[in-house]
Amino acid sequence: MAEERAEGVVGLPLVQRLSAVLWPSFLLAGAATAVFFTFFDPVRLLECEGEPPLGRTAAYSLGFFGFWLLCAGTSAATYYFLRPGAEPPHARRRAVPDADSG
Repeated sequence: MAEERAEGVVGLPLVQRLSAVLWPSFLLAGAATAVFFTFFDPVRLLECEGEPPLGRTAAYSLGFFGFWLLCAGTSAATYYFLRPGAEPPHARRRAVPDADSG
């Protein structure tokens, strides 16, 4: 069963593996950007930090790419942890003969 799982996750083409990480993170970054900038004005956030003035569109873009990077990182971590690990030595058990075989 572990072999089937390993083949199912690792045996995918590279494009499909990248899509599995980047597409959900793109969608979530769009939603996170919309929610975040509904409550916070990007120009005021930059002014509080003493950063040089930046237009709203540039601030929205930076926010979106920041959220996308964050979400892609979490999606990549999820993909990494989906891969099966090696079976620990103590988990291997001796085959127990069936009661019917006598």
